[in-house]
Amino acid sequence: MSQTRIAAFTLLAMLIAAPLWAQEEATELAKKTQNPISDLISVPFQSNFNYNVGPGNDLQYVLNIQPVIPFRLTDDWNLITRTTIPLIDQPTLAPGVGDEFGLGDIQASLLFSPAKPGAFIWGIGPILQFPTGTDESLGSEKWAAGPTAVALTIQGPWVLGILANNLWSFAGDDGRQDVNQMLLQYFINYNFPGGWYLTSSPIITADWEANSDNRWTVPIGGGGGKIIKIGNLPVNLNLQAFYNVEHPDNGPEWSVRFQIAFLFPK
Repeated sequence: MSQTRIAAFTLLAMLIAAPLWAQEEATELAKKTQNPISDLISVPFQSNFNYNVGPGNDLQYVLNIQPVIPFRLTDDWNLITRTTIPLIDQPTLAPGVGDEFGLGDIQASLLFSPAKPGAFIWGIGPILQFPTGTDESLGSEKWAAGPTAVALTIQGPWVLGILANNLWSFAGDDGRQDVNQMLLQYFINYNFPGGWYLTSSPIITADWEANSDNRWTVPIGGGGGKIIKIGNLPVNLNLQAFYNVEHPDNGPEWSVRFQIAFLFPK
């Protein structure tokens, strides 16, 4: 629990120390951060503390570095690049498997989205996974690709949407299990004045190659966050907790997600 307390105390200290700034500006920026395909450059550092993992009920820590960079292709279309670089502290999952720290498989999404969306905002494109794991317990050792899509709406203080993708392996180590994995993330956000917000954005996954008892991870939960400024740099702070109502045998029973995202508005 000590690492979770450190994350919570860090969040509290940064909120206390943050200078006040325009409430309307902070609220609108919060909504942009909740839109996965907004024209906002951001660099999130997402710490995931996964509890009761493996036969020893150990802690797994995953730091996802997730730069998001938008490009204006034409007057009508944007390209949003979303990259996930995972650093994993993996406990023992089985005899001789795990207890490693290193890089996992990097994923990159390319989402094409209308530059002038209406009430309904959407994006679609490919997602790629690269076999960058520095140990066999940290990655799939497979090249994989598939489709990804996002859809959302912003209604007053609400930002509601869903992001989904599915990856299939097409090359890599023939001795490793094929990749056929789905990710589904819905997000529900309610924004208050001054950049405060409540959020629930659990990540549901399914491994279609696993047997039915070990296929799904289904979390429920949520938390909150705030937009602050460190000097002149806007920063999005977010803390959520989830309980997994369904998870594989060696998967976590519950988790805490603490995110610091550095924002670069145009």
